[in-house]
Amino acid sequence: MTDRAQYTPGPASGAQVRKGGENWTLILVRELRHSPEKVWQALTDPAQLHEWAPFDADGSLGTAGSTVKLTTVGAPTPHVTETTVTRADAPKVLEYKWGGNDMRWELEALGGGTRLTLWTSINRRFIAMGAAGWHICFDVLNHLLSGTPLGRTVGPEAMKFPGFQRLNAEYAQQFGVESPGRPK
Repeated sequence: MTDRAQYTPGPASGAQVRKGGENWTLILVRELRHSPEKVWQALTDPAQLHEWAPFDADGSLGTAGSTVKLTTVGAPTPHVTETTVTRADAPKVLEYKWGGNDMRWELEALGGGTRLTLWTSINRRFIAMGAAGWHICFDVLNHLLSGTPLGRTVGPEAMKFPGFQRLNAEYAQQFGVESPGRPK
């Protein structure tokens, strides 16, 4: 395992929101130097999800129609969501719900790597925090795929991590929402 203390997330980038109602759509794009097939495995295999995602899965997310329990990591009380994979077109598109929120992963071959796009609905009050958390998850995923794992950094643990509050503030500014810590 790589020394996590040496990891610092880069600036907030590759994200946008579509505003409307209480839940907004967060769209995060990351270019990875790994094939779509390798990235697909990391998105669907429970053992790999355990290394980087903010939830554990009790089964593979790689087959449409599969029912899988997703357990949020670091929640103050156990939060388990039973989901059905609604779309699994390997290695291009994966869709399911987590905690009642839509999750859509798109993988596009790009040179020798992959452009990974996540579309997810998040309550607008938590959109910047969600972007900061997924930013760190994507960094951890990239390190895992590169063979230099950092170890999963999610939930309350991620919020204590150096760089999280900076990312949260940067995304809040980019999205035009209240900065963290300021009254509404």
